[in-house]
Amino acid sequence: MKQKKSKLERELSGTPESVSANLPGKAARPSTASGKENKDIVTISTEVLDGTPRPEDEDADMVDVQDAAAAAKAAPPEVYSREEEIEKLRTSGSMTQNQAEISRVRNLSKIQMGKHEIEPWYFSPYPQEFADCDMVYICEFCLSYFGEVKQFERHRNKCTLLHPPGNEIYRDDYVSFFEIDGRRQRTWCRNLCLLSKLFLDHKTLYYDVDPFLFYCMCTRDEHGCHLVGYFSKEKESAEGYNVACILTLPQYQRKGFGKLLIAFSYELSKRENKLGSPEKPLSDLGLLSYRAYWQETIVDMLMDGRTEANIEDLGMAAAMMTNDVLHTLQNLNMIKTSVSLRCMWHWEKS
Repeated sequence: MKQKKSKLERELSGTPESVSANLPGKAARPSTASGKENKDIVTISTEVLDGTPRPEDEDADMVDVQDAAAAAKAAPPEVYSREEEIEKLRTSGSMTQNQAEISRVRNLSKIQMGKHEIEPWYFSPYPQEFADCDMVYICEFCLSYFGEVKQFERHRNKCTLLHPPGNEIYRDDYVSFFEIDGRRQRTWCRNLCLLSKLFLDHKTLYYDVDPFLFYCMCTRDEHGCHLVGYFSKEKESAEGYNVACILTLPQYQRKGFGKLLIAFSYELSKRENKLGSPEKPLSDLGLLSYRAYWQETIVDMLMDGRTEANIEDLGMAAAMMTNDVLHTLQNLNMIKTSVSLRCMWHWEKS
């Protein structure tokens, strides 16, 4: 009890609150799959909130957590400039800079994936014993996770997987996309959900991955296909969503991969002859990425004259929901309401 209490006091630097997530009944068994080790280690530093998951039946620890929460709320909020706010958004993944408002506290201190060492941003329901590990080792091909380096090395010697376990549906000189069925590859998709939860604060983790398809983007080299990011979508969405969850891993952010993921999701919607929209609510970084994509797509279409200048035609040409087109035009101040209360776009070339 004292050991856990002292550890909580050392690591706690924010306001822990209750964390709700669907925890698995037991830890996922490592799969026997492959690839070669990359020996160079690149450390990626991110500004995050340190903390420990709250023990369930520890009354003494609960008192310490409540005291720390009260102290964080009583502290004066820090004032950030616009540049500092943008930088913290990029590095922490959340627009919430007030520590008293952060509801999910990370439980893993660091993970190693391929040649990258990454500091997680948020809580993810990995088995409890991994919270005490200094480093969690994740196989970048099968996404199995290990708490000790010897276990990880033993797994790597046996691993035969070199790419996500699905069909390769797109390839160019550098990037490949794989389609994975959650029903056929449950373990791999569950491990992917655990990994993505480390960097998404709004994601609700479901272990029922059967209703989803996962589209994973990878870069290729002589060692195999390295996971860059992914998006998932429901096989049958009543609301017409073409994306349920989307993520670019931190080590590949700010390189244009997020825009490529979004564009690929709309290309799939065009092939299905459907209008698509991401599932709401979006994370802070996701919302910024989608707004930038929508604005660029619509402005390019208007500049090129590829479609008539009305909301319905713009949506059909870009496979975007009418509401997304409307909100984008409003943000660009390109909407003008007539006397008859019909919405028409108004655009003046600068």
